[in-house]
This record gives sequence, structure tokens and C-alpha cells, in this order.
Amino acid sequence: MRGEAEQMMACGVCIKPGQFRVMSRPQPVTAPEGWVLVDIAAIGICGTDYHIFEGKHPFLEYPRVIGHELSGHIASGPDKGQLVVVNPYISCGTCRACQRGKPNCCGSIQVLGVHRDGGMCARIAVPAGNLYPAQGLSAAQAAMVEFLAIGAHAVARSGVGKGDLVLVTGAGPIGLGTALFARLAGADVHILDISAKRLGLARTLCGFEKLYQPQDDILTGDLAEGFDTVFDATGNRDAIEAGFPLLAHGGSTVLVSVVKDDIRFSDAEFHKREARIIGSRNALREDFERVMAAIRRGDVPTDALVSDVVALGDLPARFPSLVHDRDDIVKILVTP
Repeated sequence: MRGEAEQMMACGVCIKPGQFRVMSRPQPVTAPEGWVLVDIAAIGICGTDYHIFEGKHPFLEYPRVIGHELSGHIASGPDKGQLVVVNPYISCGTCRACQRGKPNCCGSIQVLGVHRDGGMCARIAVPAGNLYPAQGLSAAQAAMVEFLAIGAHAVARSGVGKGDLVLVTGAGPIGLGTALFARLAGADVHILDISAKRLGLARTLCGFEKLYQPQDDILTGDLAEGFDTVFDATGNRDAIEAGFPLLAHGGSTVLVSVVKDDIRFSDAEFHKREARIIGSRNALREDFERVMAAIRRGDVPTDALVSDVVALGDLPARFPSLVHDRDDIVKILVTP
């Protein structure tokens, strides 16, 4: 007979590119000092997970339990049962970035579901400091906080404010989150995407009207001088490079997405514009808190952003089609 320590749980594992399975792993019954056991309630599937399935992620070794957009309930102790948002970025706390208040870009960061096994399972151990109370949110909403925090962090990094002309390239979940928080900051938000379907979702689900495809002549009329800030959320080198000429003098390009490729741009044009390139990685606790406050106020249409809810056992059969049909979906949630 198995002892309590050997109780098994189902986990969503990407074995290698193109191969995803549900496998049994031991369910943790104790946590290291300073860590907390969390019973997972909902998991969001992210572009990162799709890239892992496709073999496109630059920082990953297979096999990997995926899942970093997580909500759950504390499994034991005085806060047992409390709904929490999981911050999946596990930092060292001692490097220069951590000491300067930037654990999101820790020099030895371990991201759940990327550098170490994630939360697409029944239970996971997480550092106590990575758990944020989610009062007033549903489990589904709490699982959406992390991807929205990526956009909120990018907007905070950019310094975008009232009346700024903003272009978000890429109308996937990260792009939409970025666009939503740029709009909340008072910016005049425009969105560019190669997919008419994604632009349609940006309009119908989030109310964005200034929408473009790459073949459109964007720099006309009030936009003739370009955008004050261009956020890239495409994960595509060509799209990133195509964004530089759309930048106004004195403007900033914010790289929200990450690609394996080298990025090229004209140094002369860059200096002429006195432009800035800003990298935006992950998010900070204040970004998570900002997102939760916005959800509580009703400023984020979380219900509209959920395209489907899938049981973990059904995911292996669904995963290839989800990867293929990304233009038709915003956020897929998985229940363990």
C-alpha cells in the first residue's frame, strides 16, 4: 500500500515539443521551511505554454510540468482554504536585482512551469512570499491575474500617461492586457495584429476601435509623426523590427515579448529619435495588486476574456488544436 507521502496526482507534462501528456507524480504532503502547500484551483494556458509545446521557448528543458498562471487555496495552517494568486517567479533574494527591488529579473530566477515544474497539477509548494490574497475574486479571475500583470508591469515600466499615443503590436492575451492597462493609464490606444480575428476580439471583448493590420498605412493624419510608445507583444522578430519606424521622436519601444533571435534596427534612426528600448520582464507584487484592484472595480472584462474551461484530463486531446487555433481564443483555463 502507498503511504500518505506517496499519494499520486495528475500533472500536465510537456514531454518534448509536440507531445503533451497527463502523468502521475507524487503529491507533496510537506513544504520546505518558508514555503506553503497550495491546492490548485485553476490554471491559465499562456503563450509561453504554447511556445513550450512548439519547442520555441529559449529557457526550457524537457520534460516539464507546465502552468504558471495559477490560483489556489492554501492547503494547511491558519490560512487554510484562503484563495490566493500565485506569483510564479521564484527569486533568490540576494542578487543585485533582488536587492534593488527587482526580483522579477533576478539573476537566477526560477519561473514555475519554465525553469522548474509548474502548477498544472493538484498541489504545489510555493514560497510564502509568492502568495497574494485574492479576496473578492473568483478562482478563475485569480488565475488570470498573472498574465494581466505582465501588461500592467510593461505599462508601468513605460511611463505611459494621459493623452499619450500608444501602439500595441500583438492582440493576444499579453497584448490585450497591455492595451487595457495603457487605456486605464489614460493613453490613446491603438492595436496592430496580422490576424483580423484577433483584432475582432479586441473590439468585441474589450472595446478597442483603433485597429490595424500590417498592410495598413498607419502613419497618416494625427499619427503622421508616430507613436509615443510602441509595445511589442508578438514574440516575432520581424514584427519587433517593423515597429521601430512607427516610433515618434522621443518615444519608447517596450519589448514585452521575448524571442530567440537577434533584433536589428537602424542606429541612425534610433539616435535621431532619441528613442528608448525598454525590456519588460515578468511583474512585481505591486503589478499583481494593481491588477486585482482593477478586476474588483470591474475595469477588466475577465469573463469575456475566458474562451473556454478545460478539464486537465481532456487537455492532451485538445492541446494541438488550441495551439493551431490561437487566433480564435484569448484565455483557456484548466481545472485540475
